[in-house]
Amino acid sequence: MTLALPLPRARTLSPVLPVVAVVALLCLPLGPGGEGGAGPADALSALVVLFCAVRLLRQRRRPLSRTAALVLGLPVVGLALAAMGASSPGAGLSGLGRYLQIFVLVPAAVVLLVRDRTDFRVLAWSFVGLAGWQGAVGVHQFVTGTGASYQGENIRAVGTFGPQDVMGMATVVAFGLICAVGLALGRTPVRQRAIAACSALALLVPLALSFSRGAWIATVLTCAIQLALAGPRRALKVGAVTAAAGVVLVGGFGVGSAMLQERVNSITEVRDAPDRSVTDRYTMWAAAVGMWRDQPLTGVGLKGFPEHRDGHASLALSSGSDTDGAGSGFVKQPLLSPHNMYLLILSEQGLIGLLALAGGWLAMLACGLRGWFRVRRSGPGLDCALVACGLLIWQLVDFTYADIGGPSTVLTAVVFGAVAWWALVGGRGREEALAR
Repeated sequence: MTLALPLPRARTLSPVLPVVAVVALLCLPLGPGGEGGAGPADALSALVVLFCAVRLLRQRRRPLSRTAALVLGLPVVGLALAAMGASSPGAGLSGLGRYLQIFVLVPAAVVLLVRDRTDFRVLAWSFVGLAGWQGAVGVHQFVTGTGASYQGENIRAVGTFGPQDVMGMATVVAFGLICAVGLALGRTPVRQRAIAACSALALLVPLALSFSRGAWIATVLTCAIQLALAGPRRALKVGAVTAAAGVVLVGGFGVGSAMLQERVNSITEVRDAPDRSVTDRYTMWAAAVGMWRDQPLTGVGLKGFPEHRDGHASLALSSGSDTDGAGSGFVKQPLLSPHNMYLLILSEQGLIGLLALAGGWLAMLACGLRGWFRVRRSGPGLDCALVACGLLIWQLVDFTYADIGGPSTVLTAVVFGAVAWWALVGGRGREEALAR
């Protein structure tokens, strides 16, 4: 009897908790001299994949449906070809491992470890919690002048990621905000929706103080789509509350109003009077297109962009970007990617790789929207649909001016896993789910 008592309690623990632990590890600050390589969260994500594999062997069941296996396994084809075309075996293997981690192995593990919509909501709330922590650190950096350098002042909110991963905090906060909006618009108890709504409003502050134009654009578009999917009445109510909060925060309290206004205005001036960062980005985009033209089907190989960059870039490209502040000294970071995921894939993996990866993402978006269509009126799970579709839409928009890299990248893998679970399992009809 004494030995039998702990077993039922152990079984009540959700298998998604190891994935939540991966998210929680991103709260830790980078070690001294950390430059955005693999960190504790990446190591734990590998253990989660191993845990998932052992769990499947013990249960002796088919791990994925045919549709899920096809969608999640499709990128392997393009990655294998690009790895064989890499400049060295080491570069090919390391690049292959990184891509498999982010787009295949960790997402598949998340799909298998999320049991139901309750587990999905736990994972979504962990995103909100991580965003709240990183956002609080970022706001403190802005107030105390201990953030990353921006226009000569150490005020840019970067959280614990440091100036080397200046987009890390903005990405984490945006994910949390998207999850909070989806949870607030669902049909969960009123208390949970109220907490989610307050969390979303609070996360607007650190997102603004990140001074990340790309994150702003992606978040605004995604939230607008989430509101449209939730229904016109809710869209009008939430839109009015958000606009009022923005007026109070920026206009009433003057939260960085002058710098924020200048940053917002710069979005429309990138073509007429681009700054150096925008010029560098356009130059690297042109270089990536040039590499693709040389090798249209398979690209120049994984991790081949830095090696071929100078041969395709114009003289307008600078030597690197300057980073400073947030506990780190002045560093000139080399420009090793085009800061556009689609062009990075196109240049290194060619059309085959782009069609394989982007094709899987579009398939997940279509399946996710089909799941939303099933629950949009009265069915349970509307909040899950809004969170999953919102996360994927944000990521697809963000990939237009960002790519993978840095400690926060492992969170992208978890996001794709959460999206894949809703698209391929959670959003399916009852008959399809039972057939699985």
